[in-house]
This record gives sequence, C-alpha cells and structure tokens, in this order.
Amino acid sequence: LALAVTVTTASVLVALPLAWLTTRSDLPGRRAWGVLSVLPLVVPSYVGGYAVVAAFGPRGALQSLLEPLGITRLPEIYGFPGAALALTLFSFPYVVLSVRGALLRLDPAYEEVSRSLGRGPWLTFWSVTIPQLRPAIAAGALLVALYTLADFGAVSLLQFDSFTRAIYIQYRASFDPALAAVLALMLVTCTAGVLLAESRLRGRARYDSAGAGSSRPATTVRLGAWRWPAMAFCSVVVGLSFVMPVGTIVFWLVRGVSAGEPLNFVWDATINSVLASALAAVLAVLASIPVAVLAVRHRGWVGILVERATYAGFALPGIVIGLAFVFVAARFLPGIYQTLPLLLLAYLVRFAPEAVGITRASLLQVSPRIEEVARTLGRRPGAVLRDVTLPIIRPGLAAGGALVFLTAMKELPTTILLAPTGFDTLAVRIWSATSEGFFARAAAPALLMVLVAAISLSLVLRQERSR
Repeated sequence: LALAVTVTTASVLVALPLAWLTTRSDLPGRRAWGVLSVLPLVVPSYVGGYAVVAAFGPRGALQSLLEPLGITRLPEIYGFPGAALALTLFSFPYVVLSVRGALLRLDPAYEEVSRSLGRGPWLTFWSVTIPQLRPAIAAGALLVALYTLADFGAVSLLQFDSFTRAIYIQYRASFDPALAAVLALMLVTCTAGVLLAESRLRGRARYDSAGAGSSRPATTVRLGAWRWPAMAFCSVVVGLSFVMPVGTIVFWLVRGVSAGEPLNFVWDATINSVLASALAAVLAVLASIPVAVLAVRHRGWVGILVERATYAGFALPGIVIGLAFVFVAARFLPGIYQTLPLLLLAYLVRFAPEAVGITRASLLQVSPRIEEVARTLGRRPGAVLRDVTLPIIRPGLAAGGALVFLTAMKELPTTILLAPTGFDTLAVRIWSATSEGFFARAAAPALLMVLVAAISLSLVLRQERSR
C-alpha cells in the first residue's frame, strides 16, 4: 500500500502540469508533447524496469557519467526506491489521459471570468480549474493505484516484495496454490480500500456545468518567461519515461545487428496485436457507457456495486485473471478455449475499468438538465444518450479507448494463457526473447510496438485540431 500511495501521488504531481501544458498553454510543439507524454504506457513494465536499472543501477549510465566528478556510488536503486521510480515513470500517463479528456470538455467561461476579476493563470488553475477536474484526477489516480498493486514485471526486476511477486512465488516456486489464492484475496481487499479512498476523494459534490461542454476553444495561456522551464520539465519527464526505455531498446538492436543478429520485424504479430487491442478497446468503451450511466445518473447501491465490481479485474494480476478463464473455459466451455472471443472477453474484464473510470468522469461533467430538456422535446432515453450525451463526452470515450488499446497491446500473462494456438502478439514475442536472454531479438518487436502506439495516439489526439 505504501508503494501504491507513493506512486499515485507522484503520478498526479507529474501528470497535472503535463496535461495542462499540452492543452491550455502556448508550449511549443504541445501536440507532440501530448503524444509523447502518453507513450510510456506502451512500454512493458519489465522493459521499463530494465531501463531504470541500466540507467541508475550499479555501474549504470548515470554512475559512469558521474565517476569523473568523484562520485563512485549512487543510492541503492533496488527495492522500494527503484520500484516507486519505475512505476511512476510508466503509469503517470493514466492520469494524463484522464485529465486531458476533461480539460478538452471543460467550459472555459469559468476560467475567463476568473481572469477578468484579476486572477492570474496559475491562481485560476488552482482555484477554478482543479476543482472541476477532481473526478478526472480521481479516475486516473485510481487506475495508477490499481496498476501499482497488480504490477509484476517492474517489482520483480527491482526485487521489491509486493503482493503480485508473492503470489507468483507461491504458485510457481512453492507449488502452494492455496496460499497464492489467500494472497490474491488480500490483494482484492486492498483494492476495496483503494476504491473507498477514491470514492471519498471524489465526494458527493456535483461537477457538471449547465452548458454542453467546450463549444469553443479555451483561451491559450501565454507562458512568457515560464516557457523554457516548462520545456525543461516536459523534456525531463519524457526523457526518463520514454526516451530512456526506447534508447535501451535501440541499444539492444544496434548491439544485435553488430553481432550479426538478423532484423526480424514480425508483421504477423503486429497485425495480431493491433487487431486484438483495437477490438478490446471498442468493446471496453461500449461496455463502459451503460456502467457509467448507471453509476452517475442512477445513484443507488446497484450502480455503485456494478461500477466497483468492474475494478476487481484491473487490480488482480494478469496471471490470476488468465488462470481463472482457463479453469472456467476448460471445464465448462471447452468449445471456446484458446479462441479469440475468449481472449477478448478476458481483455474486457482486465481493462474495462480504464474506460469506465474516464467515461464516468466525463459524464459527471455533463449537466442532467441538458438531457432533461431533450426528453421534454419528445426524445426517447436511448436517442438522448446517442444524440446528446455521447457527442459531449466524446473526448473521454476516445481517451478511454486509447488507454485500453495501449495496455491491451502490452498485456502478457493473459495473452500467453488464452491466445489461440499460433496467435502470437508483439508482447509475447518480446517476452519470449527477453526471457531467454536474447535482448537484441526483442528489440525489433518492441520498436514496432512503440511505433504502432505512436501512430494510434496521433490519430486519436488529432481531434484537438478541430476543437
């Protein structure tokens, strides 16, 4: 829990200024920074952990640079500090995506009134914008906390004893599935505590506005002398979270090619990854809409229970979800075992919370009065949802879909256990190579994964140009 709290707090502190700078300021190249700030999501945690060790570990790149200055030993990177650093670097985009969607839909009138009353951009940001972003911040922070509780790759590589590592050791090394199940139940209990904390943070306040959202672009805030510090901040964050792991992958590739390793751009695995991830994203967004409507528009114990139940899949390690589906399919539904529909169903259980959280946060910003007016004009509830509500929350739906697409593409345990025979994905190819020590062989699939993610995110974020 201490790791989850630390990573969540640090992620929010990093993500808030990034999201604001890339949507509301005149930061040079802000659309490019917007894409780069989210791309760390596609870096597998074990690759990111390896990059952190290579950069900050004993005899790492940073120590080599500092040795001429007389610094021959750096603080220990293994254990809690390294795990917290790695997980923060590769999970803060959850908050960035959630807050960006909210900022794009936010009515700029409140901020303009604040500035007309003499408040500067920063005071307006903290006193006017942040309170309206509480649902989006809570949604992103919840995903970060659950991701931290469920991560296995980074904590294992950095030798930090977490629930997931203990579950894996008990299941694979000690051959004690009963104790592994007890630890998994304890993890679910921790998840319930996180959900309760998120609910308290969000509170019962209303965050909707009377209008239909941001019908016109918000006034761009000129950074002035703060432009260069803002550029430095973005450069450091993107450098550590994206350039560093990608640089590690490029190093693997160059070293492999120099040693005679053939380049193997696995196009079949790329097509499989894009297909499965895109279908999972569409299914997750479609499933998130009724859950969010039930939780926001029909506030009762049923809506709360349904919404909270969806988060269990994201908090449990992928290996637990995969094994549960293997057991059910092999025993009761052998006809769909190791088929694409079963894999997509597992992805839906695993990643639907990502879309649910962002969709719910977007829906909280839509005034029910807009829908009531449409119904008084004779529109049926389904037509109101389709023609009024969904167009307003479109940025949130797009952000949720992009989030599911990125995380499904790098999902490993569930894919290994449930994918059809011969249905390799980029994540499986990367893991197969790195687990055998062939890092150069893993470089090409890893770079392909980053390239596909960058193209997909660019297409999603292009909607900003028309807003």
